[in-house]
Amino acid sequence: MLELLFLLLPVAAAYGWYMGRRSAQQTKQDEANRLSRDYVAGVNFLLSNQQDKAVDLFLDMLKEDTGTVEAHLTLGNLFRSRGEVDRAIRIHQTLMESASLTYEQRLLAVQQLGRDYMAAGLYDRAEDMFKQLTDETEFRVGALQQLLQIYQLTSDWQKAIEVAENGW
Repeated sequence: MLELLFLLLPVAAAYGWYMGRRSAQQTKQDEANRLSRDYVAGVNFLLSNQQDKAVDLFLDMLKEDTGTVEAHLTLGNLFRSRGEVDRAIRIHQTLMESASLTYEQRLLAVQQLGRDYMAAGLYDRAEDMFKQLTDETEFRVGALQQLLQIYQLTSDWQKAIEVAENGW
């Protein structure tokens, strides 16, 4: 009888391990389902012209899941192209402030925020964003083009000449 108890001990341990692992997988699946439902709800808010609710929902999702960075960049670009620059700025600022972004993702957020500021006519802020990108090889040419455009729009011809001569 005592030997039978020693035989059941490993079986009980294995069963406990299996149930714990299954519970963890179920939790992950539940989280993925919730994020999926949240995306559908956000799209529904957008389609029913409740953009503020959609933006709030998407920003909350960003705090929980950094895999949605590209979707947030695209959403911000959509708002900017529709003329809703304040919403685009809000999305890209929140994205830029997220601690879980990679360096590349943060640079993309800076670039898009600079474009938002340009669309809003906030040239000093846009200039600051694009100056941050001039040291980055991948973003350098685009940032210099944007800076040149800012200096032309603000009639700052000396800086425009410097960017044109030294930038390329």
